[in-house]
Amino acid sequence: MDLLLYYHPLASFCHKVLIALYQQGSGFRGELVEPGNPASREPLLDIWPVGKMPVLHDVRRGAVVPESSIIIEYLDQHYPGEVPLVPADPDAARETRLWDRFFDLYVQQPMQKFVGDRLRGEHERDPRGVAEAAATLDTAYAMLENRLAGREWVVAGAFSLADCAAAPALFYAGIVRPFPREYGHLIRYFDRLMACPSVRRTYDEARPYFHLFPYRDAMPEHLLAPAEG
Repeated sequence: MDLLLYYHPLASFCHKVLIALYQQGSGFRGELVEPGNPASREPLLDIWPVGKMPVLHDVRRGAVVPESSIIIEYLDQHYPGEVPLVPADPDAARETRLWDRFFDLYVQQPMQKFVGDRLRGEHERDPRGVAEAAATLDTAYAMLENRLAGREWVVAGAFSLADCAAAPALFYAGIVRPFPREYGHLIRYFDRLMACPSVRRTYDEARPYFHLFPYRDAMPEHLLAPAEG
């Protein structure tokens, strides 16, 4: 197998790449990395000493590709599917990259503030930081509600890099800071994401690890149901 993906099945940025791989039908071998296991981390550190996941190793081409957005663009270039995840049109491509960054910076990052704070001891909690993260998520949700009116996907009418970023960001963010009930466009968009075979497969594979998620008690059961068929 030419492509090796170093990943953890609970990590949202790894989910982003897995969704792209499954969406494009790219064959690969997953190398599960256990963060607390030095022996498990050693092969990753050998090729990418920073140690952050995901990292794609293209053995055939001799390329080591870190960072989720860069990995997906690399796959689009060298292992494309039927529909590119970054449109060829320059304006649509720029818009796609913008919304990819939006989900990473304004949904993923504040969501991770909630998760990190819950992992801390009581005396280490950061209520001000969590409140700021909640405000950022509220702003992001409102922007997405407006953006998604009349749209099936975030950009250009087709599933793209932006949607790969959206699925894991919204999956976890919607648990730590539920979407407002009146945001019908956002809620229906999230439902469409979760119905995509590439997304469902990613979360089916992640399910055995959900007990490790600090907000497991808040996970809606319908999100955890196995895909039909």
